[in-house]
Amino acid sequence: MSDAAFPLSLQEIKRTFVQGDRRLDVLRSVSLDLRAGEIVALVGQSGSGKSTLLHIAGLLERPDGGEVVVDGRPAGTQSDSARTTLRRRFLGFVYQYHHLLPEFSALENVMLPQMLNGLSRREARVRAAELLAMVRLKDRGDHRPGRLSGGEQQRVAIARAVANAPRVLLADEPTGNLDSETADTVFRQLLALVRETGMAALIATHNVELAERMDRTVTLKDGVLTG
Repeated sequence: MSDAAFPLSLQEIKRTFVQGDRRLDVLRSVSLDLRAGEIVALVGQSGSGKSTLLHIAGLLERPDGGEVVVDGRPAGTQSDSARTTLRRRFLGFVYQYHHLLPEFSALENVMLPQMLNGLSRREARVRAAELLAMVRLKDRGDHRPGRLSGGEQQRVAIARAVANAPRVLLADEPTGNLDSETADTVFRQLLALVRETGMAALIATHNVELAERMDRTVTLKDGVLTG
């Protein structure tokens, strides 16, 4: 199957950190293909390199070896500006902390990335409202983050991450700061959104129960990805 068949393909990714005379091989020839509509759990102990792998997959960091292919486009040799364009067009991100802009409403937070991507304010508002409805926050759009609960803030962050219809969603412990009940609510909304849009998703999590609800699980240990 060609690379273009996968929204995201990681090919023999290597990443090494050197501290003094110590060499740490965080990623050793890691390969992973994500299919459209597939939700993959990325598990591993703290410090195993999950965040590093997500940063490389999201074109936020360059690997020391290997290739990242986004929508059939090799990103390794591209300029920083070209990588930024790929990231903006094809990738969405959700982090453990929501990183919402406090001076803007929930609706405006979801509108902003769309407007940066060229949509008119009116078009962005319509889509933002639709996305907030999909994560069950239809009536909270005019609230600023400070007036939302932690779970609500994270659901706004999820809506913002998919605002530009990315082909791939990358999430780094998206429920890590939430209590178990709220985490379950947020995760259900995340899964529903991924299913409805047909994007591919790679979700790093420590939560075994959440991982079991995804399509498959890959494990990162000693720099090697299995599963």
